[in-house]
Amino acid sequence: MEIQATARNIRISHTKVRLVVDQIKKMKPQDSVALLGLINKAAAMPIKKVIASAIANAKHNQKVDEKSLVFKSIEVNPGRTLKRWQPISRGRAHSILKRTSHIKVVLEAGGDKTNMSNKSNTSNMSQKKKPEGGQRGAKS
Repeated sequence: MEIQATARNIRISHTKVRLVVDQIKKMKPQDSVALLGLINKAAAMPIKKVIASAIANAKHNQKVDEKSLVFKSIEVNPGRTLKRWQPISRGRAHSILKRTSHIKVVLEAGGDKTNMSNKSNTSNMSQKKKPEGGQRGAKS
């Protein structure tokens, strides 16, 4: 069962948001909300709000225990870019790009791990062995 929450057009560049997301994506959602309150980055607060919203969706809409939740994915994509300009000398102008981002958090209940272990075993069997050796076309 997937539970999701999104925040769109956050006025922070998607590259700056991804720096914070990379720190928390391996944690449990409850722990990440606590950690995001301590991170001194502007992107921490919108991410914290989206994760808290996803946890609230799971509790109230799906009746799932919040301690059993895990991150399935956290996506940070670029949003619209606001284009402005800064006047400079000789009647010219430099462009200013005010970038935005979209954040999507997908949670799932922790009881679905049995299906994931079966998928990983089948994917390992289907991989072919690659021949070992040096350079291509070299004779030994």
